[in-house]
Amino acid sequence: MDMQKRRKEVVSKLKGLGEEITADVHAGKAPKMKVPQRGLNNVVFDKTENLLRLGDKKSSRNFLNLAHSRKFMQTMIIAGKAKELVERDKTASIRELYYQLKHTIANTKENTFEDQSESDPLIVDLETSLEVLREELHLKADDKGTIIGNIVIEDSGDFIDCNKLGRSGLAIPSIVEHYKFKDVKAEYVLVIETAAMFDRLVEEKYHTKNNCIMISTKGQAARGCRRLVNRIHKEKKLPIIVFTDGDPWGYYIYSVVKAGSMALAHESLRLGTPEARYVGMTMTDIDTYGLEKVTEKLKDLDKKRINELLMYPWFQKKEWREQLKLMTDKGVRIEQQALASKSLEFVAEEYLPEKINSGNLLP
Repeated sequence: MDMQKRRKEVVSKLKGLGEEITADVHAGKAPKMKVPQRGLNNVVFDKTENLLRLGDKKSSRNFLNLAHSRKFMQTMIIAGKAKELVERDKTASIRELYYQLKHTIANTKENTFEDQSESDPLIVDLETSLEVLREELHLKADDKGTIIGNIVIEDSGDFIDCNKLGRSGLAIPSIVEHYKFKDVKAEYVLVIETAAMFDRLVEEKYHTKNNCIMISTKGQAARGCRRLVNRIHKEKKLPIIVFTDGDPWGYYIYSVVKAGSMALAHESLRLGTPEARYVGMTMTDIDTYGLEKVTEKLKDLDKKRINELLMYPWFQKKEWREQLKLMTDKGVRIEQQALASKSLEFVAEEYLPEKINSGNLLP
């Protein structure tokens, strides 16, 4: 879609929200707005698409309800600032937005915001209420994630060869819609949870020896990172293979890359990659590779998280139930870096090539 046309549509939606509120005031009614519920009870797992979807339950946010009035006010000033940004064709980070809007309300001791944790969820409320993406509101988060490998990316007229970036790789921005993939010769994409494992594989030149693109999520994958994975898979038809720690947190990181997240279920089509597959770490790796001495005991929080995962419909495949049961039975978790107990080269020269070439991957 033409960007200029879309900006006008977004401005129109933001104006429409303001006009609805104004109409309520002029009619002597309590100003209110409808906000989609984003809790687990309104997230549906689409088994056909293998994606999380947002349901149609909505909550009403009423200005004259004391429990709602603060959030109502905050949502309105965020909407006003977003309208200004879109009209000016300027983009702000969500941190900049917070500081631009934080102030003490005249003739009171009340601040508009006390912390960024108040403003961030309301941005998502606006997205879902207006059916507008955060990027279209000209708001972005901090860059998180790194990419390296056999791909050339055009960024605003500049061509970046991701195979010629030394050991650093290219930082993945919050917004990747402007990227164009000009020359992609890699055979697959390896998505890696930890920065330390990414650095190890770069030093071992895994991406050049195995002709792949490597993406480090540096923990839970940010939106820009997930969108980049989604776009490369859809546009260049490359397989996506995910490599995380062998614990419930790593398994959930994989599920977010694959099926989307509960918090952003409204964006699963853009952010989820249902065809993704999982290479490790698995509980069966512990016995297969003799890693019994380098595991760590599960903490109570880990055990609680395992039980939560077992309740999620997107973890009901027998392979994943088996892994989670094994984790409980063994009472241990295992980190990616535990493979260094074999040798520094082991993960790049044996573990990953053996599992990927044999197709020993989880769904």
